[in-house]
Amino acid sequence: MLLLGIDIGTSSIKVAVVDAQTQQVITSAQYPDEESLITAKHPGWAEQSPEMWWDHVLHAFERCKKTGTFNPHDITSIGIAYQMHGLVLVDKDQQLLRDSIIWCDSRAVELGNDAFEILGHDFCLSHLLNSPGNFTASKLAWVKNNEPELFAKIDKIMLPGDFIAMKLTSAITTSISALSEGIFWDFQTNSLSAELMTYYGFDYAIIPEIKPVFAEHGRVTAQVAQLTGLAQGTPVTYKAGDQPNNALSLNVLQPGEVAATAGTSGVIYGVSDQLTYDPQSRVNTFAHVNYTEEEKRLGVLLCINGTGSLNRWTKNLIGSSMTYEAMNTEAGKIKTGAEGLRVLPFGNGAERMLNNKIVGAHFQNLDLNLHTQAHLFRGVQEGIAFAFRYGFDIMRSNGLNPSVIRAGKANLFLSDLFLEAFVNSTGVPVELYQNDGSVGAALGSGIGAGTFSTPAEAFSNIKPLQLVEPTDTETYETVYQDWLSFLNKQD
Repeated sequence: MLLLGIDIGTSSIKVAVVDAQTQQVITSAQYPDEESLITAKHPGWAEQSPEMWWDHVLHAFERCKKTGTFNPHDITSIGIAYQMHGLVLVDKDQQLLRDSIIWCDSRAVELGNDAFEILGHDFCLSHLLNSPGNFTASKLAWVKNNEPELFAKIDKIMLPGDFIAMKLTSAITTSISALSEGIFWDFQTNSLSAELMTYYGFDYAIIPEIKPVFAEHGRVTAQVAQLTGLAQGTPVTYKAGDQPNNALSLNVLQPGEVAATAGTSGVIYGVSDQLTYDPQSRVNTFAHVNYTEEEKRLGVLLCINGTGSLNRWTKNLIGSSMTYEAMNTEAGKIKTGAEGLRVLPFGNGAERMLNNKIVGAHFQNLDLNLHTQAHLFRGVQEGIAFAFRYGFDIMRSNGLNPSVIRAGKANLFLSDLFLEAFVNSTGVPVELYQNDGSVGAALGSGIGAGTFSTPAEAFSNIKPLQLVEPTDTETYETVYQDWLSFLNKQD
């Protein structure tokens, strides 16, 4: 019995075929080899083509098939993980109306801030658990205000994973987790927020059918079966945002458990059983994949837009002829603190943990006679780790105090230097796993399809690879405080 997982990332699409019995990967692939295009027509904007995502899904799955290691007809369920907060719009014929306004697009910040003021801070935080901010509902309001003719054609709104599920099945569904991610959900009434829908002037008809995360969200059509080799009728039984899905893939489901990622963006994601919120909405609370009205499981999410994106920018500009591994090796030759070089990694849109300010990326104390590219590589990774520490302190002030953080051994967590900076800056050990968003989505589909009787069963064979513990917190604390002083000067 095989499970298919699809991860709709910002940089690429990843696909994995997983054996349900062993929970081991049969084969996996990603597409494209180079990072996918993000279109920015104006400063602070960020868009991608959903049809590009679908094309890349097909290419990635084709790469898996070419390995000859499985029969597509043996796949019994499909799970989808996706970049969060992106807005996808289709008409009554399921045709795209525009490119997706994705997670790091900042155009709706002021609209969300106005909604926060008019609806009231107390209402938004106690009912929505967040400011409307720059989330999906506010992005939709921007379309309503600025593209009214297009807005009038909308039949359904979706998140990126919903679009891929629609392409597979022709069905359009959503979940409480997805609606909370868009700041459409009222946790006090356990329903769509009437106040927000009325304030923004949204018709309830544009919201898809609401289903549990672990449920049937449609079945593969005859046309897609012919196109892909999948069996007609194969169900999509799981859809979740990339960060809740990453937490699932690390078996982070219960209160007090914490996961982290450091890809294009950086995230710390903790689970709570309380309807908690940050008074300044710098960290955000959404319904986790296993949220129910009876057993509340909330994901408390800290997002840093500019993490791996800065590391990639540095590679493209300075170390283009080097691999990331070579960059990490060079950075490791430089002492902690990069001989005074300080880097703020905030160059990828408005940062929620900085009160939705667009701070930009900064380099301080750059000495042309002293600093080499190795210093830049180290300064960038330390700056990213310090951004995590800054956000983690906010989460600690809201009651989250984990004894360990679980992370997949991927992206920046492949760097020994970054790991060292992360654990010594936060003072919290990191437990590393061989996880992947597409694998988590595959296992999630097994939970949704009933292949596994419980989520715990789905991860019964998943074991940690490594535990990395702090060794030099004092040195890193000194450098962090200097970095913090530099950040505070940007206000």
